[in-house]
Amino acid sequence: MPRRPREEPGPSDFTAPSTTREFHDAVIWIGLAVAVALIWLLAQPLLLIIGGVVFAALLDGGVRLLGKVTSLGRGLRLAIVAVLVACFLVGFAILMGSQLAGQFEALRAVVMDQANRVVSYGHSLGLVPPKQGAAQIGRQLVGSFGEVTAALGTALGALSSLLAIIVLGLFIAMEPRLYERGVAWMLPMKKRRDFYHTSEKMGRTLRRLMAGRLVGMAVEGVFVGTALSLIGVPMAPLLGVLTGLLAFLPNIGGIVSGALIVLVGFSAGTHIGIGAICVYIAVQTFDGYVVVPMVARRAVDLPPALVLGCQLLFGALFGILGLALADPIVAMVKVLLEEKSELAAEDAAAP
Repeated sequence: MPRRPREEPGPSDFTAPSTTREFHDAVIWIGLAVAVALIWLLAQPLLLIIGGVVFAALLDGGVRLLGKVTSLGRGLRLAIVAVLVACFLVGFAILMGSQLAGQFEALRAVVMDQANRVVSYGHSLGLVPPKQGAAQIGRQLVGSFGEVTAALGTALGALSSLLAIIVLGLFIAMEPRLYERGVAWMLPMKKRRDFYHTSEKMGRTLRRLMAGRLVGMAVEGVFVGTALSLIGVPMAPLLGVLTGLLAFLPNIGGIVSGALIVLVGFSAGTHIGIGAICVYIAVQTFDGYVVVPMVARRAVDLPPALVLGCQLLFGALFGILGLALADPIVAMVKVLLEEKSELAAEDAAAP
């Protein structure tokens, strides 16, 4: 009578170590695939949440700074910071809105006229296709920012997204420990201590990074607006405001603001255009060699090429929000990877 072959565990036998291991691996791969799909489908709300965290870090930085000069409770200090921010925004809109609103249309007309001249020169050299103008090229550039840009393409969409970020930031800044403990609760007990340490370091890094951004925005906006007014560039206050706002986006923001300054400068004459170039170079030099080393680079040492590459990648994948939040995201990921590397080195050195 022939001997029966040796029995092996089947797919329904979960007590076998090999089956359990294969099932565990399959669950991990399926979970990763589902996570990637959810991140792609929920890109806009996830970026709004990250934007809320960034705004909460700004508020928390103001609360901590105010705590160094007063003994008020955290709730009162947060209320003071929120009121000051609201007063600044409302005052800026009232004082500057009426003056700047009329300049936007003039700025658009000047930029389009200068851009059409550049495109016409490109046509003469054969560098630009004959049927493409400045408007078509601009639409192609804006369209390359991905699907999330469509959600922010209208004033109502941008306003609702900004309001969501502000509300999320306020709630997180009110009780940051509550949300920190909530995330830690989902982790194993042995991992929570490391999580709290990493979370504290990420928050400190984010606060310093945002402080550097605010200082850079203020310095560039005031310096550009004042210098352009002195040399006679049209719409200098508006260009100063736009330069300050675009300074939130390192690398790309400087390129865009520089292009606007140069185009508007040459619209008023060759000498004024050359002066505008000198102002732009002076601003970028001062920001790169004085402001950034003093404030931002000491907090987060991010290589410029890495930041620019992530901005282009996040902008293409997630739109304007991805472009604006690329720098904070890269900074937080950098801190996370550094902490994991340090923990791995400690475990390897332990006997």
